Amino acid sequence: MTFQRPVEDEVDRLVAAWKQERPDLDVTPLEVLSRVSRLSRHLERARRAAFASHDMESWEFDVLTALRRAGEPYELSPGALLRATLVTSGTMTNRIDRLAAAGLVIRRPDPEDRRGVLVRLTPAGVHRVDAAFADLLRRERELLAGLEQHEQQALAALLRTLLVPFDAPDAATH
Repeated sequence: MTFQRPVEDEVDRLVAAWKQERPDLDVTPLEVLSRVSRLSRHLERARRAAFASHDMESWEFDVLTALRRAGEPYELSPGALLRATLVTSGTMTNRIDRLAAAGLVIRRPDPEDRRGVLVRLTPAGVHRVDAAFADLLRRERELLAGLEQHEQQALAALLRTLLVPFDAPDAATH
């Protein structure tokens, strides 16, 4: 079995330059995290393109997918949407207003709390978010096309190991 030398990428060149200029520093973290950062930029471009092709902004996708993931009847309280999207209540109110004006969500009284409301996806909202999500997944698969399925699973596991400490409930206080 012969192994082909991997193709050199921009990060390899960056790391080599730093090793030359600062041989006293261990630049090993750059080999992983610079690639993650560069991949993040490519992912963000793919996300923007997927959303734009469905006449949608990133924030709209976030709210609509939170509702869609809730399962039928695809509704949540504004408070649950706040927790799912990590925005302020004023921002969420504005977003719900805009989505309602576009016919993608409706507000309805909460039957269990007369003072509360629930936000529900309309059929048009379900259709729009489903189409945008399918398009996003297609674009994300293209980003991962250079990896075999088992490599994608291994990479996902490694990235999970790195992210778990940041996702812990007390991580926001560190």
